[in-house]
Amino acid sequence: MSGQPDALAVVNQLRDLAADPLNRRAIVQDQGCLPGLILFLDHPNPQVVYSALLALRYLAECRANREKMKGELGMMLSLQTVMQKSTTPGETKLLASEIYEILQASSNAESEQGASCRRKAQFFLGTNNKRAKTVVLHIDGLDDPSRRSLCEEALLKIRGVISFTFQMAVKRCVVRIRSDLKAEALGTAIASTKVMKAQQVVKGEDGDEVMVPFPEDSQVVVEQNTDLPDYLPEEDSPSKELDKAVSRVGSMQDGMGWLSAAANFLSRSFYW
Repeated sequence: MSGQPDALAVVNQLRDLAADPLNRRAIVQDQGCLPGLILFLDHPNPQVVYSALLALRYLAECRANREKMKGELGMMLSLQTVMQKSTTPGETKLLASEIYEILQASSNAESEQGASCRRKAQFFLGTNNKRAKTVVLHIDGLDDPSRRSLCEEALLKIRGVISFTFQMAVKRCVVRIRSDLKAEALGTAIASTKVMKAQQVVKGEDGDEVMVPFPEDSQVVVEQNTDLPDYLPEEDSPSKELDKAVSRVGSMQDGMGWLSAAANFLSRSFYW
């Protein structure tokens, strides 16, 4: 990292590092990065706030992070402030609400209300299961929260879907599914909404992303859940298939040096 970075550059890099499951525990354990992200929630630049929320949402996908995140000074209050501020854009409020509900539910995971919050908020579960694979979807028509809700409903009905997260800015959905579930089933489910269409994002031979359309006449049978999603038990070891769905944003080895520099920047910029 050369020169003095600005706030948006720092928070964007933290967001990209947090997108890699291998980095999430280290970011939360760092003494400067999590407090810095919380302070960014009060930044005057809406892009900085939104990017900080995306980073926090990624970090909250790691179940081991949730209690520490919830207990971090100013976390829940800052999320509430973003949600309640009249000038906050709707998508930003929704994202802050999702994170708030996930962290709030983490302390009451056994209660029916907590389970409902987790399921409604974003369906964050099982990102590191060895018997699962990752499918990245680009969804044409994924333009607003109502369309996202339609996607959630369609994906929740599929038996074998473990978890999913949305990247609304780029119209993508990252889905973890059982290894025996075909990706075409996801395309069929999205197409069933009648207003959206999915393509699979894969890594080409040259390392670049390639979008592969699902066959329009696919005869894949989608086995539906009658109640709750067919969750798989979580395991601590990262999945070996994570690099097959789409090129990873950053590695632990490359990212930790940058994290150290980012933490130094945050320490110089804020006082805690």
